[in-house]
Amino acid sequence: MSEMLFKATITIVAAVFLSIFTLLVIPPLLADPDIVGAFAAGFVNPYASGYSSDVLACWAILAAWIVYEAKALQIRHGWICILLAIIPGVAVGFALYLLLRLRQLKGRGV
Repeated sequence: MSEMLFKATITIVAAVFLSIFTLLVIPPLLADPDIVGAFAAGFVNPYASGYSSDVLACWAILAAWIVYEAKALQIRHGWICILLAIIPGVAVGFALYLLLRLRQLKGRGV
């Protein structure tokens, strides 16, 4: 896969996710701004609980990777991606981190 195709793919996937998230989550959240209730709704049944647990684990792994690379590879501004991975989701924070990382490593000739 070429670098241009990689960048386009992760950008498109993150944008599609963000659009779906915005359409599905924002209207009910505006009607009832209960953040804790919205979070708990992700655990409404065993299937949703499984997916929600996976998302939380992915966020923790991504956060650990970003913190590790901040020191090991000196990737800057990764903390922004950790915050974005909380809201709207891991897909957006992860995609942004990959793009940020790629640009910084490429700037060093790696």
